[in-house]
Amino acid sequence: MTRAKILDWTDAQVRLKFDEHRDVKYQVYRDGGKHFLEMRSTDEEPIHTLELPDGMKLDRSSYEVLLRYVLADVVAA
Repeated sequence: MTRAKILDWTDAQVRLKFDEHRDVKYQVYRDGGKHFLEMRSTDEEPIHTLELPDGMKLDRSSYEVLLRYVLADVVAA
């Protein structure tokens, strides 16, 4: 199967806690039967790729909420 973009690279400023934030970009794509949310820093360094559960279809604002939780978890690790 082939890879298909669902949402092209989008810039986002993710608020962490208090006055902290991080500038990132993300894309959502399908590879075969699976959906992924890929996050990178603004200078193209990979941060994390998250496999989305089957049938999870979100709007742009929901992806950005998900980004915050994923990024906070990655930073904490």
